[in-house]
Amino acid sequence: MPSGFPVPESAPAADPAVLPAAAPVAGGDALSETQAEQLREILRAYPVAVELGERFQRAGFKLALVGGSVRDALLGRLGNDLDFTTDARPNEILKLVKGWGEAVWDVGIAFGTVGVRKHDLQIEITTYRSELYDRNSRKPEVTFGDTIEEDLVRRDFTVNAMAVALPEAVFVDPHHGLADLAEGVLRTPGTPEASFSDDPLRMLRAARFAAQLDFAVAPEVVTAMTEMADRIDIVSAERIQGELNKLLLSKHPREGLSLLVDTGLAAHVLPELPALKLELDEHHRHKDVYEHSLTVLEQAIDLESTGEGDGKPDLTLRLAALLHDIGKPRTRRFEQGGGVSFHHHELVGAKMTKKRLRDLKYSNELIADVSRLVELHLRFHGYGSGEWTDSAVRRYVRDAGPLLDRLHKLTRSDCTTRNKKKAAALSKTYDGLEERIAQLKEQEELDAIRPDLNGDQIMALLGIRPGREVGEAYKFMMELRLEQGPLGEEAAQAALKEWWAQRQA
Repeated sequence: MPSGFPVPESAPAADPAVLPAAAPVAGGDALSETQAEQLREILRAYPVAVELGERFQRAGFKLALVGGSVRDALLGRLGNDLDFTTDARPNEILKLVKGWGEAVWDVGIAFGTVGVRKHDLQIEITTYRSELYDRNSRKPEVTFGDTIEEDLVRRDFTVNAMAVALPEAVFVDPHHGLADLAEGVLRTPGTPEASFSDDPLRMLRAARFAAQLDFAVAPEVVTAMTEMADRIDIVSAERIQGELNKLLLSKHPREGLSLLVDTGLAAHVLPELPALKLELDEHHRHKDVYEHSLTVLEQAIDLESTGEGDGKPDLTLRLAALLHDIGKPRTRRFEQGGGVSFHHHELVGAKMTKKRLRDLKYSNELIADVSRLVELHLRFHGYGSGEWTDSAVRRYVRDAGPLLDRLHKLTRSDCTTRNKKKAAALSKTYDGLEERIAQLKEQEELDAIRPDLNGDQIMALLGIRPGREVGEAYKFMMELRLEQGPLGEEAAQAALKEWWAQRQA
C-alpha cells in the first residue's frame, strides 16, 4: 500500500458476523457453540473491534483480534484491553487510527505497535512480526511479516496464538490453541527450544501464565526451561521485573514461583528464593523456610481485603511476604544442645532485599517500603504475651509509619505454626496489640507523632541558632514524646530546660 493512501471515514459498526463453528485457518479445531457464542459476545460488547476491522479492510489491509484478547474471551473473561494484529506497517496504522481514536500513542512504534484509546478501551495494534535475540544482545531484533500465520507461529504459547479475523469474524487457530485451552496446558507453537532461544523471556511467561491461568506446563516445555535457564541472563532486568510483577500479582503465584525454582530459572532472576531451601536438621528443629515463605505469601494475599485494603493485589505486601526470611540462610547457626538460630536475620534480609530489588530496577519508593517491612516483621515478637508499654506501642507505630496496615498483615501471615494452640495465642496477642494501638490513637495523634516543641520553639527557648544542637534537642524531645506521650507545652519547656542545663553543666 503506498504511503499516501486515503484514510477512510469511520462508518457505523456492523452487527457481528455469524461466527463459523468449524472454519479455522491453516488447521486447528472447531469451536464449540459455547465458545463461538463467547467470541460473538466480545464483538457485541466491543463493536469497535468490527468497526476497526471494516476501517482496515476498506484501506486494503487485514486486521485480526489476537492473543490474550481471544484467549480470555474463550475463557469467558471480558476486559478493557484489546490486542490486534495487521499486515499494515506502523506508519500506515497511525494514519488509519488518527482521527478515529480519542488518543493515539506511538511509544512502541519501533516494535510495530501503535496504541489507541477509544471510549474506555485501551487498544494496541501491531504489525505482523517476528522477533529474536542475538546471542550477545539484550534487545530483540524485530522484523515485520506479511501473513497472520507468520505472526501466530512466533507467539509464545498456543493459547495465545489464536485470532479472529475481522470484520468477517473468522476463527484462526493453526496451532490447536483451542484444544490446549480446553485441556488447560501451555505448549509452544513450535519447539520450545526454538521459542525460548528466540525470546528467553517466554520461560518466565510460562511461569506467569501458569500462575495467572492455573494451567499446567507441558513436560517438554518444562524440560526446555530447565535446560535453557541460563539463557534468561540475556534479558534486561526491566523486562524480568515486569514478568515477576505479573506473576506475583496473579491469583496463584505459588504455582509460578515453584516452577521458576524447580527449573532453575529462579537461581538467575531471584536467587534468594531457592536459597531458602535449607537442609533440615535430623530433628526438624526449624521450619522448611522455602515452603514457609510461600505459605506466608498465600496468607498475606488472603488478608489483602482486610484493614485498609481494598482487595486489590498489593505488590509491596506480596514482595515483603515472599522475601521476609531471605536473611535466614546467611544467619543460620546450630547451637549447643541441637537448637538452630537465625539471629538478626530481619536486618540482614532487609539489606539483601534492597540489593535484589535494586538489581531488578524497582522504584526507590517500593524498595524502601518492602525492605522496611522485612526489617520490621519480627518486631511484634518482642511484645511477648501482651505486656508492651505505651512507649513501646508508640515506637511500633512510629517505626511502621504509613506501612502499619501492611505490617499488621505481614506479621499475622508469618504465624504459620502447625501448633493450633500456639497459633491461637499469637493471634490473640496480636489482637491485643492492635487494640492497644487503637486505644492510644483515640488519646494521641499516633499517625503523626511529633515532639511537643518544634524546631523554632526550641531555638527560641534555648536562644540558639540552627545547627547540630537544635537537632539533638529535637531528638531528645521526640524520645520524651515516645516515652511519656503528650506533655503539653509548659511541661515540655520545663523538661527541655532541665536537659539543656545538664548539657551545659
